[in-house]
Parts: sequence; C-alpha cells; structure tokens
Amino acid sequence: ASKATGYPLAYVAAKLALGHDLVQLRNSVTRCTTACFEPSLDYVVAKVPRWDLQKFSTVDARIGSAMQSVGEVMAIGRTFEETIQKALRMVDETSLGFDPIRFDLELNRRGSVSSSQK
Repeated sequence: ASKATGYPLAYVAAKLALGHDLVQLRNSVTRCTTACFEPSLDYVVAKVPRWDLQKFSTVDARIGSAMQSVGEVMAIGRTFEETIQKALRMVDETSLGFDPIRFDLELNRRGSVSSSQK
C-alpha cells in the first residue's frame, strides 16, 4: 500500500536487488530511521476493482481469467470491516456497503453465469 503510506516500496525493492541492505537505506518517510524500521500504522487499506462496462458497447461482461477491470477504488479505515464497506460504497454509489440480503437477491436474479455485475 505504498500509495496509502507514501512508503516507496519499488525504490526499496530495487535497492535490495542491487545488494543494499535495509539497515543501509534511510526511511524516506521518517527521514531519520532506517528502511527496516516499521512504524505502527493504525489504519487498514483495501483496493477493490471496478468493472464499469456500460460505457463499452462491445465488451463481453462474463468474468473470465483474462478479464481486466477499468479501474479501482482505494479505501482507508481503522478496521478491515470499515475499509471494505467504504470501498464497496465507492464502487457502487447505490450500495450501502456489503449487504448479505442484497447479495443473495442479486445472485438469484443474475443466475449462475459469472459477470462483471456480481
């Protein structure tokens, strides 16, 4: 979650691949500790893909192994449950989050074919 924390994961990974160790590298977020210092984070980050396929008239909406999303949402919260609820509300503006009753209704309505709407 380098976007959420600001910690440059790719930069550190590249330096490690070049033979540096975490003690040699400075933490670019704190600027005073080493890269192996792990600050306590009091939040959870979740990313959920979006399949907003209504804008593409020729796309096949059935989900398969090669299906690609058209974007993603990122949510930050204090707990996993809060974060998932926020992310689901951002994916679908009509949703109040994860609602098991709505999930069952949608599943029955759409049948057994996997699609981008499930």
